[in-house]
Amino acid sequence: MDLFKSFGGKNNSKDIAKERLQLLLVHDRADVSPKFLEMIKEDILNVISNYVDIDEAGLNVEITKEKRSDNTYIPALHANIPIKKMKQVIR
Repeated sequence: MDLFKSFGGKNNSKDIAKERLQLLLVHDRADVSPKFLEMIKEDILNVISNYVDIDEAGLNVEITKEKRSDNTYIPALHANIPIKKMKQVIR
């Protein structure tokens, strides 16, 4: 689970602890394994990076539960992906 290391960022114990806590909270909220969430993040990055340069240090992807109008809850994927610049796409 070296998320920070894979993005080339610093990998200090505070950041690792924060990342682990976030993944545990997501797991508790949406009943999704941390490994599954990591796979989702990687897939999103792979697809989006074809079109934009991403500021991976500010990346935040989480699964939560959202309340619907009928008072039921559904899982929701929230992604905050800071974009450095758009890539030129040849059509």
